[in-house]
Amino acid sequence: MKNVYTMFLLTVLFTSCNDSKSKNETTSQDPMNTTENPLLVESTLPYFAPDFSKITNDHFKPALDQGIDLQEKAVQEIANASTEVTFDNTILALEKSGEVLERVSNIFYGLTGAHTNDTLQAVQEEMAPKFAALQDAIFLNDKLFQRVKHLNEIKESLGLEAEAVKLIENYFEQFEKAGANLSPEDKEVLKGYNAKLAALENQFNKTLLEANNNGALVFTDKAALAGLSEAQLKSLENTEGEGWKIPLLNTTQQPLLQSLENRATREKLFKAAFYRTDGSAHDTKGIITELAELRAKKGALLGFPNYAAWSLQGTMAEVPENVFKMFEGLIPAATAKAANEAAEIQQMVKTKGEDFTLEAWDWNHYAEMVRIAKYDLDENQIKPYFETKTVLEKGVFYAARKLYGITFKERIDIPTYHEDVLVYELFEENGEALGLFYADYFARPSKRGGAWMSNFVTQSKLYDKKPVIYNVCNYPKPASGEPALLTYDEVETMFHEFGHALHGFFADQQYPSLSGTAVARDFVEFPSQFNENWALYPEILKNYAVHYKTGEQIPQTLLDKIKKSGTFNQGYSLTENLAASNLDIQWHVIAADTKIADANAFEKEALAKTKLDVVSAVPPRYRSTYFAHIFGGGYAAGYYSYLWTEMLHHDAYNWFENNGGLTRANGQRFREMVLSRGNTLDLEQMYKDWRGSDPQIAPMLTARGLE
Repeated sequence: MKNVYTMFLLTVLFTSCNDSKSKNETTSQDPMNTTENPLLVESTLPYFAPDFSKITNDHFKPALDQGIDLQEKAVQEIANASTEVTFDNTILALEKSGEVLERVSNIFYGLTGAHTNDTLQAVQEEMAPKFAALQDAIFLNDKLFQRVKHLNEIKESLGLEAEAVKLIENYFEQFEKAGANLSPEDKEVLKGYNAKLAALENQFNKTLLEANNNGALVFTDKAALAGLSEAQLKSLENTEGEGWKIPLLNTTQQPLLQSLENRATREKLFKAAFYRTDGSAHDTKGIITELAELRAKKGALLGFPNYAAWSLQGTMAEVPENVFKMFEGLIPAATAKAANEAAEIQQMVKTKGEDFTLEAWDWNHYAEMVRIAKYDLDENQIKPYFETKTVLEKGVFYAARKLYGITFKERIDIPTYHEDVLVYELFEENGEALGLFYADYFARPSKRGGAWMSNFVTQSKLYDKKPVIYNVCNYPKPASGEPALLTYDEVETMFHEFGHALHGFFADQQYPSLSGTAVARDFVEFPSQFNENWALYPEILKNYAVHYKTGEQIPQTLLDKIKKSGTFNQGYSLTENLAASNLDIQWHVIAADTKIADANAFEKEALAKTKLDVVSAVPPRYRSTYFAHIFGGGYAAGYYSYLWTEMLHHDAYNWFENNGGLTRANGQRFREMVLSRGNTLDLEQMYKDWRGSDPQIAPMLTARGLE
């Protein structure tokens, strides 16, 4: 997942909390002193990378406060200027106004997502309403809006380059979307909504992370964990007491459900995940209903029938009706395939001599048996060939070299925020420096769930800066001395997140707010999903899929089995995704006067009326109560984008297949026409210019085995 919004919304995107301590302990420095606060001056490290050896917890609050103060003052000066309105003294000045705040925010929210602690949590909670107020101070400032509006009206006569014209349009659209046309009275109401929403989103993330950590299950009877390997058991050893501790990941289904043989254990683990934020000390039902109702009121205040209609402005989908139309085209085929899969799995249960009705906690365990029976493919046969660092260097990086000519060098001299983080420097084919990449792959209590990419430093010619980008995942960390082996899904996730990174590394923009991944939600997932395709490409797969002990290349027989099983369980996968996407939109098309008495009842009805509950053993990928993407991660009314861009990525890969596949020429063309363009062009036209036609859905249906 890529976090794609402006720095004003960073508090929404990266909020999370935990009581573990980071290595950024306090010092005797005076954090208010600019000369002693490393966040308030440019880093002297390569690429202006954050110097985590100097940054402490106590540096953040004063640096964030000063960044906000500097931007507020700059905005006031721009708005109140008596001079003639020009691009330089309005748009360019506005673009530059948040330079300090962006630098500090990028580092702060990078840490609060990947390695937080009590101090950072407290700062987050304090800063949330301040960021909301700052956004309002900018986008609800009428004097400033009139200057931007005037420039937008005369932009074609200013003799500017195309990217500068796009920057004017981008700011004008942001102002209008934020409510710049409201009356003074309504602006005050909106400010109240925004402050409350920021606080609720922060509260949701805080509660969810606590729920994830407190929901971990401890087992003291080894028999209850039958089916797990000795390596898995060793990695689960409870460091706080006896037995073994299974942490909860952010999704409904938990990875170990596939291996656990004890049905009671599976049920206990599944329900721990399913009910983690429902009826406990970490209940989020009240938070999400208040969020949804308040968002609906905000949408109405801004002149829209619902929040989704307001939120989808500027996206490829445009309106909620188009999202529902996509759902309607996919749901029948997805649920029909899931029903067939359920029947196969139920038969496997019977074949194994069991007598029970298939439930959600049984699916992955018996589906793996079906896969072994149908395709003679056992995931435990595959994992020894997928060692984490080898997949990264000989798979992900190798694919990037073959397509785009870039090379990588590990840097052990760059300070990081955690010992698990790897750092690499990237170079162009001609040896020119491209940027710096941080890889943070292992789960820990101080990290929020999921996987994502973002920037510590954003590319821009305006500041002569190259990108510093990080990928974060939550792979189980092996016990000391054990190899870090991945499932194939985890391999795909690594390729996915690096697809986002490439979108950021290849950015070639003058202005940071248009750079790289600063595009609509239903386009930003396209480069990342497209990059997944290379994980199974024969030349790439053979290069990285080598046995961690022997160095032996993965046998062709296993490769054939992996490809043959490519459409296995796709009914389940698509249905759980559609269910989550549908829940998101349903929460955000409610009218402003709607009162939701029971969040669980709302969820049940939302799934029933779209017929996404017909296969009872297929739950949503995320239940509403722990759906961090939409209630705390900036994807409200936008989770559909994963499916929307799936259509694009399969269509794009179809073009590659028909034009020679993995070649430098194809990669360079894709880089120049798509990956390097940022938000400087109309996205639909950009895609069409590269593809030569509008995208087609047929390749996606074929890849999913739905036609």
